[in-house]
Amino acid sequence: MKLAIVTAYPPSKVTLNEYAYHLVKHFRQKESITELILLTDKTEGEKDINFTEAGCKITIKECWSFNSYANIVSVTKAINKTKPDAVLFNLQFMKFGDKKIAAALGLMLPLVCKLKSIPNIVLLHNILEEVDLGTAGFTSNKFMQKVYGFIGSTLTRLILQADVVALTIEKYVDVLEKKYNAKNVKLIPHGTFEIPEEPNYMVPTNPMQIMTFGKFGTYKKVEGMIEAVEMVRKSTGLNLEVVIAGTDNPNVLGYLAKVEEDCKHIPQLRFTGYVEEHEVPTIFNESTVVVFPYTSTTGSSGVLHQAGSYGKAVVMPDLGDLAHLVKDEGYQGEFFDPTSVESMALAIEKIVTNEAYRIELGKANYKAATALPMSKIADIYLETFNAVLMGKNVSKAESLIA
Repeated sequence: MKLAIVTAYPPSKVTLNEYAYHLVKHFRQKESITELILLTDKTEGEKDINFTEAGCKITIKECWSFNSYANIVSVTKAINKTKPDAVLFNLQFMKFGDKKIAAALGLMLPLVCKLKSIPNIVLLHNILEEVDLGTAGFTSNKFMQKVYGFIGSTLTRLILQADVVALTIEKYVDVLEKKYNAKNVKLIPHGTFEIPEEPNYMVPTNPMQIMTFGKFGTYKKVEGMIEAVEMVRKSTGLNLEVVIAGTDNPNVLGYLAKVEEDCKHIPQLRFTGYVEEHEVPTIFNESTVVVFPYTSTTGSSGVLHQAGSYGKAVVMPDLGDLAHLVKDEGYQGEFFDPTSVESMALAIEKIVTNEAYRIELGKANYKAATALPMSKIADIYLETFNAVLMGKNVSKAESLIA
């Protein structure tokens, strides 16, 4: 199979580029794939395809740009030129832009493939029905929330023109089946990027590192976490370092620089900036606990899967998609009320003061992560493409997850 993937790709800073990297890494090792065609956004640096493992040919076509109205034309031209046997779209609603028209035009591409009779699957990482538009940083205006809801429903119907829409959380499947009477949706979990050998679960204790990882500034904010760790320092006397690993959300540029300036008087507070792929294992292995300082969620959490793969205990808000992942995939953590810094501090304290509990959580999360490696997720996509090519139904009941 000659498979094209429409996606952002490293060194892109557009969302989901890391997911694409790991998906490509495993797709290229599958015998049934003869060539991977990456239809990517344009970046200044060269695309990261220097894999050590043997694999198929990779062709890169930089054919779209964030917020460009021409993406639907340029990507279609690239598809016409490369002539793939099938196309996979790695999407969320603002993949092609944060401007409404640019985003909508990009999301019409699955329909274009359908009209051209090219088998296609959309991997949709979030659905607007499960996003709190206020806390996620979209809008707090009630009228505008209704407008976004209408736009979201329209865009969802466009996306559902694909042969199959793959969703990473069971509840997403249920929502689209019920609201849109969708017959072409299927659960394919997020998967775990890397599966290192099982760790010994011992971590540096002088200091203990309380780490968070991601893109910050909208619904992921770090001030509460910094305050919570200070509270734990005072109540326990433990030597704790706060590690903020990652960058600003593209919609809130300058956020972390301002936090760093405002908190420069606070000891043992470290901002790593952008974390290169080869630096990820060190960041996770050296941490005592991984904290999710979220006020909302917008999809399955790649960071939770990464934390699990390194056997880490996690502190999570008791809301939305994180709670669904705990139920559906077996992850465990200490939960807190996302509106309460005191609640977060108590959750952190329970883990850093109880080594046996920390190790118990880490082992449970490693087990959950290793159950769904990316190699298995790639196999599920290939089986789904084969089913589409053969004209079979690909409902969630036929999932190969079990």
